[in-house]
Amino acid sequence: MTKPLPHDLFAGLPPHLDEELFTVLAESAQVRIERIVSPPGHRSEPDAWYDQDRDEWVMVLRGRAALEIEGEPELVEIGAGQHLVLPAHLRHRVAWTSAVEPTIWLAVHYR
Repeated sequence: MTKPLPHDLFAGLPPHLDEELFTVLAESAQVRIERIVSPPGHRSEPDAWYDQDRDEWVMVLRGRAALEIEGEPELVEIGAGQHLVLPAHLRHRVAWTSAVEPTIWLAVHYR
């Protein structure tokens, strides 16, 4: 067995992104952990909704964002250190991310 080595979630970030970057950090049949990097000023396409078949726990590590939840009048704003759970099939999208820096998310998808 090889010795586990630490990895830096903030290492290897590209200097420029045109779209979100999804990196799977660990995965099994029941759980997927990923880092998501949203470029400054990112927003989902107007008619695009995430509708996932697993629950998702998501945390902003750096930056700031707002999520639009289908049918809800208020945006859900989330900043560095904050987290929330998005139940399976809760349709949502990114309304905006920080305009001055990439927003870095840690997401755990689970059954």
